[in-house]
Amino acid sequence: MGELSFEELETVDKPDDSLDEAFVRKVFFVCLNSGKILLESGAETYRIEDTMVRMAGNYGIDNVQVFVTTTVIILSMNDYALSQTIRIDERANNLQKVVNINDLSRSISKGLPIKDAIKTIENIHETEMFPFWLVVFTGGMVAIMFLLLFNGAPVDIPVAAAGGMAGVLITESIQRYTKIKFFNEFFAAFFIAVISVLYVEFGPGAALETIIIAAVMPLVPGVLITNAIREMIRGHLMAGTMKGAEASLTAIAIGAGVGLVFMAV
Repeated sequence: MGELSFEELETVDKPDDSLDEAFVRKVFFVCLNSGKILLESGAETYRIEDTMVRMAGNYGIDNVQVFVTTTVIILSMNDYALSQTIRIDERANNLQKVVNINDLSRSISKGLPIKDAIKTIENIHETEMFPFWLVVFTGGMVAIMFLLLFNGAPVDIPVAAAGGMAGVLITESIQRYTKIKFFNEFFAAFFIAVISVLYVEFGPGAALETIIIAAVMPLVPGVLITNAIREMIRGHLMAGTMKGAEASLTAIAIGAGVGLVFMAV
């Protein structure tokens, strides 16, 4: 048996003595919290991993290992014996925060001091979401746009808008009391189907199916489905499968809520 060549083994670079422990911990803070904000805001896992590694590399820290799933981030700076795992319980679609973190990453690549990076991270974290009333109102506007896209009748616009707003309102309201998204989306879809049926049966409604489809569109996880496909294409099979399963549960909840009403009619 021949001798094992050391060239076949993974080599670990020696730590850079010019970087003190306090500086490295600050970089660790920036990288970890950037990843946390991205994951909570609905970013893709490969984007999160790449951003965190690039941030650390721009500050002169190599041999950084990052592992991200839809609920967990593991960051290790092996040369400095720093490692931390954080769990993400709440996720939303906040593309503004994703853009802000991307801008921060570009600024770091251009030489942004670590103190300014920390301040920027804190400001991004404190950025508030859109007002609740605006989120609900937007749900109605989305429903109207899809109704027109599907060649719906103008007489159906009021109920489509009401259904879209009611669906978002119910989903966001129930979510404050339970983290089980299935029930939120089920009851929202159920309510949308009920008011749509009543509007068509006892009001001037023209096309029941078009109204329901348009009204439930704000509940459809379009970003989640897109990210799941992108994750699978890039080889992140675990993250892609998990996001695909989550999107499928949402689709089942919407279908079950609407289907229950049709079974009772």
